[in-house]
Amino acid sequence: MKNNIHRFNSISEFHKLSGLPKPEHPLVSLVDYGKVDYQTDNDEISWVQNFYSVGLKRNINGKFKYGQQQYDFDEGLMSFVSPGQLVNISIDRTEKIKPTGFLLCIHPDFLWNTPLAKKIKQYDFFSYAINEALFMSEKEENSIEGIMQIIQQEYHSNIDKFSQNIIIAQIELLLNYCERFYQRQFITRKISSHQILDRLEEILTNYFESNDLQNKGLPNVQYISNELNVSATYLSSLLKVLTGKSTQHHIHEKLIEKAKEKLSTTSLTVSEIAFDLGFEHSQSFSKLFKSKTKVSPVEFRQSFN
Repeated sequence: MKNNIHRFNSISEFHKLSGLPKPEHPLVSLVDYGKVDYQTDNDEISWVQNFYSVGLKRNINGKFKYGQQQYDFDEGLMSFVSPGQLVNISIDRTEKIKPTGFLLCIHPDFLWNTPLAKKIKQYDFFSYAINEALFMSEKEENSIEGIMQIIQQEYHSNIDKFSQNIIIAQIELLLNYCERFYQRQFITRKISSHQILDRLEEILTNYFESNDLQNKGLPNVQYISNELNVSATYLSSLLKVLTGKSTQHHIHEKLIEKAKEKLSTTSLTVSEIAFDLGFEHSQSFSKLFKSKTKVSPVEFRQSFN
């Protein structure tokens, strides 16, 4: 059947599609995945939501992939969605084992006038695609689930002047744990991470050896991330953990490597080299070269004479 895109301006609207009763709190809700029953005959559901959600899922049917690398974590899987992101879920109606876990929904209005309103946008994982989700051990799952339940208990209780601050503090604690676990994931996934590094080197080498530089200019971060089948934000986070350098820095390193090769082995002018490397103006090339090497292209060439 046709897959229409639903738009949820409120957590209450999401509860309705999920076959759940109205949320106890209009701006914060902990959804039990075991009770979700999407009110649609479609095998696929897509929506755009106007709130943040942090999901902890179990008993997922099938494996998840990050890029071309399949992961084998069978315990927990966390995903993060920010307002305006498209969510797509395929429903296997023949699967008898129902997913379990929790989904914490947080409307931006709940964070209004608190430091977390601005800080929440600085957590990179809200920009990651679902296939770049956070895989966790049982111990890590228990930590996250414990915090989620404290949040639920707090809005179950009688709301008073302390409630918002306590819930905000727990949300921030939850997000800080997730940031720690993502850093762990980057480090422990060394094999697949190093495959990403090898593939990055291959993509840059092929690009700089082709005519793409003259035709399209320097590759940008989005192009590289698309080639690697990951989001630009996730790639940047991964590279910073593995190498301490951004994606843009890696692109510039390859550029300087090619520039040095041309300056030391050819008689091309600096302007010709700049054009070959995708620069419209040689001044821009010379400025970048000097900022990276501390010498101008001419000075670098003269060092070989």
